[in-house]
Amino acid sequence: MEIGDKIPDVLGFDAEGNEIKAADFAGKKLVIYFYPKDNTPGCTAEACSLAAGYGELLAAGYAIVGVSKDSAASHKKFAEKHSLPFPLIADTDLELNKAFGVWQLKKMCGRESMGTVRTTFLIDEEGRVADIITKVNTKDAANQILNLKK
Repeated sequence: MEIGDKIPDVLGFDAEGNEIKAADFAGKKLVIYFYPKDNTPGCTAEACSLAAGYGELLAAGYAIVGVSKDSAASHKKFAEKHSLPFPLIADTDLELNKAFGVWQLKKMCGRESMGTVRTTFLIDEEGRVADIITKVNTKDAANQILNLKK
């Protein structure tokens, strides 16, 4: 996905089994954030930052959706444990990761493997990518989004 691209009509299913569609957010701004794995330090910090800033993000007109390849059951536990007020999409087939271009070859400790590259997409009211954050500040993710347009 690049700036100006229209997001897919169907985004996936959340931890409760509800289908999430782009049309659900028509006329609203949307934050879609991709993260590697539930309950890891960086991913937990990012989710908690977004949860802490949820009121401000809503006031700024944003809805939030998180996406990882974890299962719905994993998402449900993660969301409950950290009181996350937004849905998490279980992208177990990696369809959304691949559509957004975040499923990439990663290098860590000299080893290479495929994985989700932490990325945040800001979607405008027409369902198009308005901005992309590739260097996510996990501990201050909400303010990073809020400060983009200042």
